[in-house]
Amino acid sequence: MKGILADVHMIGDVETMVAVMQRPPWTEFWDHLGLALYRFEDVGLTPTSTDLEIWQRCQAEHLVLITDNRNDDSEDSLESALRAHNTSESLPVFTIGTLTQFQNSKMYFNEVVDRLLIYLLDIDRVRGAGRLYLP
Repeated sequence: MKGILADVHMIGDVETMVAVMQRPPWTEFWDHLGLALYRFEDVGLTPTSTDLEIWQRCQAEHLVLITDNRNDDSEDSLESALRAHNTSESLPVFTIGTLTQFQNSKMYFNEVVDRLLIYLLDIDRVRGAGRLYLP
């Protein structure tokens, strides 16, 4: 795994989270992981890319997607992509359970960061999980 892809509508939130993970008390974990933050344009995606295209690009580029609202309302939705294409080797998608709480509660924000780092530190254990909710 080489990095984190911020969902197009969450770039600011994920940038904030990564900036926090790069400071104490999480610095050591972030540095150990050696990850980078990617945006859609960094990997050839656009705001109109389908969920399936996004998931496939994440797998091809060895990135985990952080999102909050990818749904199951079409054949190329994230849930449909996971059901049809997820394997035991696939990287998971991390979904922030309550974005407003993530944005407004320091305690919830820290719980999300803690849980995400735990998953990332042992990423092979959660390969094939499909979607994992944070916290």
